[in-house]
Amino acid sequence: MHIQIINFNLNNLSHEDYAGACNEIAQTFADLPGLISKHWLANEETNTYGGVYFWESKEAMQEYLNSEVFSQVANNPSFANATSKDFGLLEAPTKTTRGLT
Repeated sequence: MHIQIINFNLNNLSHEDYAGACNEIAQTFADLPGLISKHWLANEETNTYGGVYFWESKEAMQEYLNSEVFSQVANNPSFANATSKDFGLLEAPTKTTRGLT
């Protein structure tokens, strides 16, 4: 399993409009090969949004980074200060704390 965390700030887009757009595109993400789950993040107070992605492998994450879906996200003018970080998983303690492995 591989974890990816993406964060960004909204630029000229309200929280409500963003939430509505997320509802419309959620299935596109659900259909991504190798994606176990995506947790959609929103902190309206700090204008920080993004997602925590659980991938089957680092290779699946890399395929997403090379995809048209990611290109549309990365080049969206409504998203500013975007970052994408990836992490491996410490499986033993994650199992102890009931995390996905």
